[in-house]
Amino acid sequence: MKTALPHPLRNANPFKLGLFSVNADGGLAFTTVENRWSAEWDDIAAMAQLGDAAGIEFILPIARWKGYGGETNARGTSFETLTHAAGLAAITRKIAIFSTVHVPLVHPVFAAKALATIDHISHGRAGLNIVCGWNQSEFDMFGHQQGEHGSRYDQGLEWYEILVRIFEGGAPFDYRGKFYDLKGVVGDPGPYQRPRPFTMSAASSQTGRAFAAQTSDMLFTTIREPDKATAQVATFKAETQGRDVGVFATCHVVCRETNAEAEEYYRYYAEERADNAAVDFHMKVKQAHYDTVDPAIHRVARRRFAGGTGTHPLIGSPERIVEEMQTMHRMGFSGTTISFVNFNDELPFFTDRVLPLMQQAGLRVANP
Repeated sequence: MKTALPHPLRNANPFKLGLFSVNADGGLAFTTVENRWSAEWDDIAAMAQLGDAAGIEFILPIARWKGYGGETNARGTSFETLTHAAGLAAITRKIAIFSTVHVPLVHPVFAAKALATIDHISHGRAGLNIVCGWNQSEFDMFGHQQGEHGSRYDQGLEWYEILVRIFEGGAPFDYRGKFYDLKGVVGDPGPYQRPRPFTMSAASSQTGRAFAAQTSDMLFTTIREPDKATAQVATFKAETQGRDVGVFATCHVVCRETNAEAEEYYRYYAEERADNAAVDFHMKVKQAHYDTVDPAIHRVARRRFAGGTGTHPLIGSPERIVEEMQTMHRMGFSGTTISFVNFNDELPFFTDRVLPLMQQAGLRVANP
């Protein structure tokens, strides 16, 4: 076996980029515009190869099992993430390919075998996004009732321990915990990366952050209050007890020649053409709170959900986008995911115009 090259997320770029939610229709947007992302395989493949050639570090899918309703039934069409990753690994050369795995639905012995397979196909570019809990109505399809919040991460830790033990190789082993009782476990071949594939998790709660600090190379989070983001990043890094764990933001992007053009398109797709019923479904647990505050705040929050599932908006000219990324970097973020209304329509402009400005600003280097 060839020696694995350093994982793409360990390169020298100070601020790294990932393409998020490419495997699901709509991407992150709840919109009815005609060119919304359809997530057809040939389009995904073309997008992956474009990102690969441009030097973008990774592709991160979402794991979904049913849609959110509304006019578009947003996310009603999506590809399963392990097989999605295997397909993309075979047609790309440098970009990291993540799989997003729901711990309660995917057994760790199966996950270890699937991830090792992807890692060999990609020669060491596989990544794992561990998700310990999700929408109960989707888990109902599997007959699984989620436990309370903390117990989900307890199961996640057992799941992770089993995965890592399989990747160590050696003689068959038994494992007995609260959630798993396994006999004679083996799992050759081991992964191409050692000791395991690059791992990330997304969390906002203290329990979730503690899980990420123990298991992951990267924490994936949302900037909800920019004035508090610097302190939140610093707090998490302090909780990792010396481990080198990067903190990544997640953003939706509208980049045009001018700020005015970008802001007008954002208004058009995220307000005028929002899929409001799908937005309502996604925001329903927060709706009561928003109804008690200034309607202007409610409107901005809805626009963020329609525009990109509540992620941070990067809206403007290439110059403004890079200025905002510089601010995020100063906050302590190691990078961000990006998504678009239509990846293949908008990613070429982003790579042609934004990436060179990022290099000039010191956020990226010529040969990372």
